[in-house]
Amino acid sequence: MLTATLLGRAWNACDIGVNNAANSNFLLFLFIPGLSTVLLLGWVAMGTLLGNRPFLHAFALAVTLPAVSWFALSLFWSGTTYDCPSGVPSWWPDFLPAPGF
Repeated sequence: MLTATLLGRAWNACDIGVNNAANSNFLLFLFIPGLSTVLLLGWVAMGTLLGNRPFLHAFALAVTLPAVSWFALSLFWSGTTYDCPSGVPSWWPDFLPAPGF
């Protein structure tokens, strides 16, 4: 949910897409279910591969799940627009790198 909220707010701040209704439909009906499915599969894969090792399992999830969310953001994060010439919204903190490749 946090990933979809961040992406929606970035799109809104940079005036990306047709309008807020079109963006929210994509986020609500495609992005959130798709990301939830991928995160669930990652969760199950980590549980299957690591078995009954709780500390290793927790560490792997703490690394894998944010990485999957960052990758999903990177796929849909738009570049430079008129409202965001640097490619990121004005509220984005300088110490965090913007999603992207």
